[in-house]
Parts: sequence; C-alpha cells; structure tokens
Amino acid sequence: MASGQLTAAAFLVAELRWARARQGWSQEDLAKAVNYSPSMVSAVELGQQPPTPKYLEQFDKALDTGGLYGRMLTHLVALDKAQVWRRGAQAIIEQAAKLRWYEPLYVPGLLQTPAYARAVFEAGDLLDGAEVERRLAERMANQAVLSGDSAPHLVAIIDEAAIRRCVGDRKIISEQVSHLVQVASEHPRVRLHVIPQAAAEHPGLGGPFLLATARDGTDSAFLGSHIGGQEVDRSADLDLLRQVWEVCLGEAYTPTQSIELMREVTESWN
Repeated sequence: MASGQLTAAAFLVAELRWARARQGWSQEDLAKAVNYSPSMVSAVELGQQPPTPKYLEQFDKALDTGGLYGRMLTHLVALDKAQVWRRGAQAIIEQAAKLRWYEPLYVPGLLQTPAYARAVFEAGDLLDGAEVERRLAERMANQAVLSGDSAPHLVAIIDEAAIRRCVGDRKIISEQVSHLVQVASEHPRVRLHVIPQAAAEHPGLGGPFLLATARDGTDSAFLGSHIGGQEVDRSADLDLLRQVWEVCLGEAYTPTQSIELMREVTESWN
C-alpha cells in the first residue's frame, strides 16, 4: 500500500500469490517449477524481492499464462512511483555479481577504514554517540560482502578530491588512502579508478551512485543522499546512469595510474 491505494507492484505480488494458490501449489512446488529457490519465491510473495523478467518468464511458462505476469511487470509496474519491494543499498549489494560505484566526495563505504567511517558519521555532531556506533558497526559488517567465493566484482571510481580532503585528521586520511592502495593492488575482485582534479566538469559531479548487476543479469541502481537514498530500476534511468558511468570512466586514470597517484597522496599526508 502507498497513501492508502494499492500500487501496481503490490497488485502484481498479490496476483502471483493467488495464481500459485489457485494452482494448488505450495511455495516449494512453485520453486521447483520455475527453477528458483523456495526462499526466492517467498521473498517475491512478501514483496521483499522484485520479481525479475526472467523469474516471471518462468512463472508464466510454468502456469501457462500466455505471458500475463511478464506484461504486467513491463507495462504496469513500471508506472509505480513507489514499489513494494524497495530493498535499500546493502540488499542490492549483497545480491550483486557486479558493482559499479561512483563517489565524488567520499571513499565508498565498502572500502572505508573504521577510523575514516567514524569520522564521516561524527561530522557536524549530527548523530548521537549510540547512533554513530550503530552505523559504524553496520558499515564494518557490510564490508564482509567483499570476502568469500561469492564476492561481487567491484569497480569503483572516486574523485581525487575524496582522497585530498582531510577527513578526521591527517593520520586517519593517510591510513585510509593507504588502505585503498592495498585493496586496489591485492583484492582480486576490486578495481579502483581515480578522476584527477585536472579533469574538466563532467556529469558525475551531480552526485554519487551505485550500479549493480544481480546474479540473474538484471540491473538496478542506488542514488545516495542524507535521507536514505533512492533506488532506481526504470530502464530509462538506468540507461542514463550507465552513460554517466562511461563518461566518468573516460575521465579517470587507469588502475595502475590511480594506485600511483594514491601512493603519492598517502606520502603527502604523512
């Protein structure tokens, strides 16, 4: 529900549950028929996970609907301004096989040191001590997504300003940039690019964003903000962000050049 009215997304979710029940299938039965896990079926029916075009293609095939639910996703749900399955940035990250992250002002959260992250949360004294500790613990825990065999491939682009700005103190920012050098040099699934300060204006200056490709090949995005950010999945919006990404990548140094620059910046902070 949104503002007391049923959204198209909520209607689709309800219809998926009804169609399964009318068939006399349990969630486990449907999972076998569409070749997805029961947990995926449950998440879709609870509105916690978006039914992807591939999922609905299998659903329509299993229930012989003539493509009804796939058409609902394409032509109805895309009109919703607020969908029931908004997940948040971390859920998007955890379900991704590939991440493209652009940050003009800060180091991306997945690559922050504890001291740097604390300084970010403490800036301006806007958060009380308990909230700072909660957010810090959450951010450090979230970084575990880069560990293990299922870790996504991360390509990050940051502006040189992000490593030239003194966050916390000189020791904190020096250790942070040194950490970036280590991750960029040693992590097999992380590639880091830096846009030099000498670069001209470019569309990435409009703000940070995250483009994620899920394991089933579908794309989504997240735009960061002070009040939680905005999840994006409209095709036109995703196409625009992909274009912005390509322009940013074209302005950036290569990974090797970026590592050399970060080493120089580390020395400058020492």
